[in-house]
Amino acid sequence: MGAISQSFRMKKIGIVSSSALIIGNMIGSGIFLLPASLALYGGISLIGWVCSATGALLLALIFSALSKRYPDVVGGPYAYCKKVLGNYVGFIVGWGYWVSIWCTNAAIAVAFVGYLTVIIPGIAAHNSYMALAGASVLWLCSGLNFLPLYTISVVQKWITILKVIPIVVLCFVGFWFVDWSSISFGNLSTTTTFGAITATTTLTLFAFLGLEAATIASKYVSNSKKTVGQAGIFSILITALLYLFSSAIIFGLLPFSTLQNSTAPFADATGVFLGDAARTVVAVIALLVTFGALNGWMLIQGLIPHAMVNDELFPKVFGKENKYGTPYLGIFISSCLATGVLLLRYTDSLIELFSFMMNLSTLSVLTPYLFSIVSLYVVLAKQAPLNLGMQLLLGASFSFCIWMVFGVGWEVFMYGIGLILFGVILYELKIKRSK
Repeated sequence: MGAISQSFRMKKIGIVSSSALIIGNMIGSGIFLLPASLALYGGISLIGWVCSATGALLLALIFSALSKRYPDVVGGPYAYCKKVLGNYVGFIVGWGYWVSIWCTNAAIAVAFVGYLTVIIPGIAAHNSYMALAGASVLWLCSGLNFLPLYTISVVQKWITILKVIPIVVLCFVGFWFVDWSSISFGNLSTTTTFGAITATTTLTLFAFLGLEAATIASKYVSNSKKTVGQAGIFSILITALLYLFSSAIIFGLLPFSTLQNSTAPFADATGVFLGDAARTVVAVIALLVTFGALNGWMLIQGLIPHAMVNDELFPKVFGKENKYGTPYLGIFISSCLATGVLLLRYTDSLIELFSFMMNLSTLSVLTPYLFSIVSLYVVLAKQAPLNLGMQLLLGASFSFCIWMVFGVGWEVFMYGIGLILFGVILYELKIKRSK
């Protein structure tokens, strides 16, 4: 930790860079792919967006409260849970969070390749070309994250600005072409109304993953007690407005029957008022979005195992730092695993791989979220009786997470449980070897 601490003694990141890191992690390929998945359910999916945004805001308040009590930690949910609930829970949280990150990175890389084929169609000719392109962008972001955190945050800030502006402009122009009378909150699926809301809330929650990003590196954030919480809440509000508004615009531009079969909903919707050239324009924006999201998650995938190394819960190799204090070997190993996932599944369709990884990542992250809520409850309960407001926050956020666990479906749930059990076995073996 000495090298990292020293590298940030001179200059820490502020609320703008912290917000950019969170928004950059949340606004990824999902915003361009989700409208097609949601079209199956119809306009009721807009209610799903509202529910997931509300749940994300509740979780942001949870992490804001934890960051005020533990401002100088590295690892976010992992660090909080370890301090409050002990090493065993800390390891399970850290393991689940780490697995979800490199799985997400593999999915984002695949989505990046999908958008790249619009600009360079020849890549789609062979699966091997697509695999090589996906691995290349993974390692490009890995190399970028070998630089100092402050440099990474500056890059992320500008990437976030560049990718948010086109989305805002696109929505503003599209607004004037929308047939608002065609938008309803009806349920087009065969499931019940509650089932449709549950499914769409689970799908859209993936788009908010990363809301806790600022807590991971809160030790390196200026005035972290105040900045981390403000950045989280501000970022979710901005992102939720972009998501909800863009989805409503697309629903108003394209019939649901057309949207259900679209592999590039933003491109198809933009084509309504910009013509064929819109597909290339939106593809460029999507590439920028996915690159920014991948860049942000690369940073997190190195910091989580690094924090666990310092607590002697992870192999020491993950703690190796370069001259900038960056845990480069942790990033390197994590990227190797992400590349492995990409190569093993590259024969699947882009949508199949992305959808599976999306739900698996969501489920994996729900474990840290649930234990973080429990951690906050334990901390506050030891100090004084909980006031009504905090009781409502804890109860509502916990209930929301449990609701989302059921929403991912049994297949993904079983995969997720298997990954967690594998981590538990590794931990038990480590404990036995240390005795």
